[in-house]
Amino acid sequence: MTYIGFDIGGTKCAACLGVKREGGIDIVAKRAFPTPKPWQAAVEELFRAAEELLRAHGEPVSACGFSCGGPLDSASGVVMSPPNLPGWDNVPLVRLAEERFHAPAFLENDANACALAEWRWGAGQGAHSMAFLTFGTGLGAGLILDDRLLRGANGNAGEVGHIRLAAFGPAGYGKEGSFEGFCSGGGIAQLAVTLGRRAVQNGRRPAYLEGGYEGVTTKAVAQAAYAGDETAIEVFERCGEKLGEGLSVLVDVINPEAIVIGSVFTRCEDLLRPAMERVMARECLSASLAAVRVLPAKLGEAIGDYASLCAAEYGLSCR
Repeated sequence: MTYIGFDIGGTKCAACLGVKREGGIDIVAKRAFPTPKPWQAAVEELFRAAEELLRAHGEPVSACGFSCGGPLDSASGVVMSPPNLPGWDNVPLVRLAEERFHAPAFLENDANACALAEWRWGAGQGAHSMAFLTFGTGLGAGLILDDRLLRGANGNAGEVGHIRLAAFGPAGYGKEGSFEGFCSGGGIAQLAVTLGRRAVQNGRRPAYLEGGYEGVTTKAVAQAAYAGDETAIEVFERCGEKLGEGLSVLVDVINPEAIVIGSVFTRCEDLLRPAMERVMARECLSASLAAVRVLPAKLGEAIGDYASLCAAEYGLSCR
């Protein structure tokens, strides 16, 4: 079976062609480009790219899949004004794709699509219940429960980044002290600035402040931590503790076999895991903790491509 995958982001888009093989799926071709404006131009370029890939490889299409940031309505296939896609107001992606390619099309929130991809072809293979956390610019999540994607009453299941972990702290998801505030690239930078100001007041200047407070990035803080900077190490210690608190809620509520975490966690696991595990040992139900594995995502930079293809495969399997 051959699938077209469309990965739509605020800065870049990609169309890819995937062929299902025994035990997996092969990405046989891809074209990526900066996201055009307005949405009509972006959709047209995506569709033209897919048509070029299909002509080059001569494959009939079984289904199309979209992975896109929300809010969106998977049931109706409509994108509804995502904050990272200005002007994408009530865009009927599924209808447009089905009319163009004469094949079923399916739309998934990007975190849900990534969860499906890691479950089917990544670190979560073999699990019947799994949570996937993006841990990138923000903290999105997708939940697989008893071999089914959990969408919820109106598609908002899995928005764990909005959980408040402290009365005060880095802001994320529109809420101070939220899970996203502590456990995201933006949140780590906020925390690093706060702890950096304290260090400067005590006569120490963390290495990651070379570019000033405005130039602090998660990458710079991680580099400083690996070089032994004590303030940078403390930033990741604090983040790891809050990661453990947030994961403990997931472990106790949904009792997953695996929690797969992407982006920052995959690159900085050794800085985060010790504090995370200490908190989970203290907070989780012991039997549930014994049943779960916390794993770095496996699909790496290709996860967006696999996610869009998985939206097609999973959607087709649920018809």
